Amino acid sequence: MRILGNILWFILGGAFMGLAWWLIGILAALSIVGLPWAKACMVIGQFTFFPFGMEAISREELHRQKDIGTGWPGTLGNIIWFIFAGFWLALGHIIAAGGNFLSIIGIPFGIQHLKLAGIALAPIGKTIVPKEVARHTRIANF
Repeated sequence: MRILGNILWFILGGAFMGLAWWLIGILAALSIVGLPWAKACMVIGQFTFFPFGMEAISREELHRQKDIGTGWPGTLGNIIWFIFAGFWLALGHIIAAGGNFLSIIGIPFGIQHLKLAGIALAPIGKTIVPKEVARHTRIANF
């Protein structure tokens, strides 16, 4: 079912938004200063191409300790990200969600776009893991 969901997702908007993430990543890398964001854009772009079966969770939740991306530097990085790229990527995901919500088959895809819009607003400090890992992490942290 995940494979079918990912194929339909890719056709119904995932490819366009994944390319948008990669374009922002390339622009960030070209600026040199944006290199930390460029890698995140490439990883999240790949996640945007095929999101079903994967989940974005906090690295602090996964590793049970803070790192540079989950502390105050990560918060500062997310503020800078939001100003230069996060708002626009989130807006793209919201528009794509609206288009998907127009049909019954598109509702799950619209929900996924809204999740990705949330990630687009503040991606620093997050990691992409299989859903099973995220589930086990939450159970272990409970």
